Amino acid sequence: MIEVAGLTKAYGTVRAVDDLTFSVRPGRVTGFLGPNGAGKSTTMRMVLGLDTPTAGAATIGGVPYARLDRPLTKVGALLDAKWVHPNRTARNHLRWLAAASGLPTERVDACLETVGLASVAGKKAGGFSLGMSQRLGLAGALLGDPPVLLFDEPVNGLDPEGIVWVRNFMRALAAQGRTVFVSSHLLAEMALTADDVVIIGRGRLVWHGEMADFIARYSDRAVRVRSPRADDLGRALAERGISCAPTGEPGVLTVTDVPTDVVGDVAAAEGIVLHELAGHASSLEEAYLRLTAGAVEFAGGRAA
Repeated sequence: MIEVAGLTKAYGTVRAVDDLTFSVRPGRVTGFLGPNGAGKSTTMRMVLGLDTPTAGAATIGGVPYARLDRPLTKVGALLDAKWVHPNRTARNHLRWLAAASGLPTERVDACLETVGLASVAGKKAGGFSLGMSQRLGLAGALLGDPPVLLFDEPVNGLDPEGIVWVRNFMRALAAQGRTVFVSSHLLAEMALTADDVVIIGRGRLVWHGEMADFIARYSDRAVRVRSPRADDLGRALAERGISCAPTGEPGVLTVTDVPTDVVGDVAAAEGIVLHELAGHASSLEEAYLRLTAGAVEFAGGRAA
């Protein structure tokens, strides 16, 4: 488990991370979201002991990273997929990591096999595609067979096949009981991958909880209905205290805060024919943008 308590990082008068408190549970994938400049990478670096907090603490299994015995056996991380000597082969890169960390070299080929790089183990990492480099970084994170894993933007720049592979890989790691903490800008992908979510803005905690609860709480639920008697349906709904509004499309209304069956029952009671009746809930992206609207450091204006 990762636990963050009152974590703060200040650079002069600027607080990149401001009194963050949250936990990341084992056996689950936890997404870490926030606008650019929100403090995600700084937080991960403090968890891994690469940056020193101004205040507060981050622990892994109850112990700060700097005090972990044989840390790569406790936590693995992928922060920069291209942090590899370009003239080293994939196998030699992992052997170097193992030797530097006192890990058995027998793990090297097993990890390459796990991430699907066994066939290119003898090729130089400098010639790898971004997807292959991401896989090599994942192999390095797994080298000590750690129970805790941190991944910073592991699907950034990957093609759809690579994204699906990484998604399934992370979920498989969590299914083994590991703690998986992953930052990403691909919000829709996180909706498919993460069980829990931590959202920060301007260094402060905005949301921490289960992904399904986040979407349910911050999503607007609506019903799209199309009928040749849309005006009559609108009046019938209004008489029952149900909010609706025209969309601008002929015969189409948007009904809010009620499920589709309520709209269908009202139409049936009034003898109104429906040509379309469909429920809609905001996506993770819509909910996220609504929640973090005030936490974006650089927002775009209207196009000229």
